[in-house]
Amino acid sequence: MREYLVVFGVAIGVAYLLSSLARQSAQQFGAVAKVRDRDVHAIPTPYFGGPAMLGGLVAAYLTATNLPFLSGGDESLFADLRAVLVGGFVICLVGVIDDLFELDALSKFAGQVLAGVITVAMGLNFVYLPLPNTYLGLDQAQAMILTVFLIVATANAMNFVDGLDGLAAGMAAIGSIAFFVYAFVLAVENGETRAVAAAILTISLAGACLGILPHNFFPARMFIGDSGSMLLGFVLACSSISLTGQFPATSLSEGIGGADSSLLPAAILPLVLPFAILTVPFLDMGLAVLRRTRAGRSPFSPDKMHIHHRLLEIGHSHRRAVLLMYAAAALVAFGVVAIGLFSGWQLFVAIAVLTALVAAAIFLLPKLESRLWT
Repeated sequence: MREYLVVFGVAIGVAYLLSSLARQSAQQFGAVAKVRDRDVHAIPTPYFGGPAMLGGLVAAYLTATNLPFLSGGDESLFADLRAVLVGGFVICLVGVIDDLFELDALSKFAGQVLAGVITVAMGLNFVYLPLPNTYLGLDQAQAMILTVFLIVATANAMNFVDGLDGLAAGMAAIGSIAFFVYAFVLAVENGETRAVAAAILTISLAGACLGILPHNFFPARMFIGDSGSMLLGFVLACSSISLTGQFPATSLSEGIGGADSSLLPAAILPLVLPFAILTVPFLDMGLAVLRRTRAGRSPFSPDKMHIHHRLLEIGHSHRRAVLLMYAAAALVAFGVVAIGLFSGWQLFVAIAVLTALVAAAIFLLPKLESRLWT
């Protein structure tokens, strides 16, 4: 665990330091978010958060390769990490180009697919499809299609939710920490090696996100841009894919203390977790696609009706809207991990109580606040 903490700290420090350089570079190259009708920021703000976070990931990788415990693991561990970094560089580069020249939706989609195909070509793909109490073997074509699909879907979901200062980076940090806890505990409880590629990826991503948040949280001095939001989704998806290949399908059976999971079998959580972590972004993306297609518009055409916009409309401040979405993301991410690792009715009671508290904060705080001021 101590070596993971070192990797985490390096990712935070490097991403934080690189953010200042990235912000200056964005200003020099004109990669600046102008103020538009659908935006909530009041002044032009530079992009390029993606390269800063990618730098944090690279630094974390280099650190891990020089730590005794992590570097002593199976070579496949670092093969997965290299595949993710190369694919991450490609998807980040596509985002940088978009931040500079505003690519059309089809070009961005092609870049996301290219990043996924490169990652698969370097050996990172689903080995099997986890299912309740069993698993489904995949041939090469099926594995590539499923892997690329998960990467593209998760990258786009994170891109859709990136609408408020610090929102995407904070949600990715929460999801990454939840995923790290799951991967690490799963390895310990099932007697597998604790040097897990998915754990290194997620703890590095959490560090990179926390490193950039001082620059990106409201009021933001820089945005992560498409280069950052797509990179976040890409790494989360790749962490899930890597975890399914880390353990034999038959070994992922035990929760904490040897207990069976209470609802979700541990074996299917690697596939479910990235979707669960990004429940809010995926829900937002699905509603946006439905809303726009029903209006006869492109599903990628922008509007000002995302979930975070709705929170602002009902009376939440910018900062509080972000914190509420953090709370919802943490509830879902850690709730799903707990369901997969623990058993007992007390768990569901706790989740229900926390859900009620978050819902009350979302819907009642604006009303209470308005009454206090009237």
